[in-house]
Amino acid sequence: MGRADRVRGLPGDEPGGGQGPGNGRGAGGMNVGVAHSEVNPNTRVMNSRGIWLAYVISVGVLHVVLLSIPFFSVPVVWTLTNVIHNLVMYLLLHTVKGTPFETPDQGKDRLLTHWEQIDYGTQCTSSRKFLSISPVVLYLLTSFYTKYDPAHFIINTASLLSVLLPKLPQFHGVRVFGINKY
Repeated sequence: MGRADRVRGLPGDEPGGGQGPGNGRGAGGMNVGVAHSEVNPNTRVMNSRGIWLAYVISVGVLHVVLLSIPFFSVPVVWTLTNVIHNLVMYLLLHTVKGTPFETPDQGKDRLLTHWEQIDYGTQCTSSRKFLSISPVVLYLLTSFYTKYDPAHFIINTASLLSVLLPKLPQFHGVRVFGINKY
């Protein structure tokens, strides 16, 4: 087989490069240059193996680190754990938009928050239930260990509402007062 035979006889070497949608090459058939098979991996990240356990362990580690600071009392540590958890979850789930990597979705998810992308926007999935129930459980533990002190109770309730209200199905895609619109 000579050089001319090897170059000329390959499938897909027709004029135009054979980059059509049906041959499995190029943008029409595959995710070229993307290391995952999902169009948007943000949609399935909370269904990954071990992610819920890692979430619970990270909240526990935060609490232990705060407990190791000598001048914080137990009620203050529980309130700080709750407020820091809710602040981080609000920032990661309800403020950050788009995807952290290039996806072949034509920018469809560019204006969606991470919460709106989870499970392709389907409401009441196990991941969404877990992310909605975990702040409530932390709030109940915090309220118990602060002995329902009014100051801690108000701070923790405001923190809980700031992270739970954006999760309601009625707020899916809604930007209150135009905040985080673009």
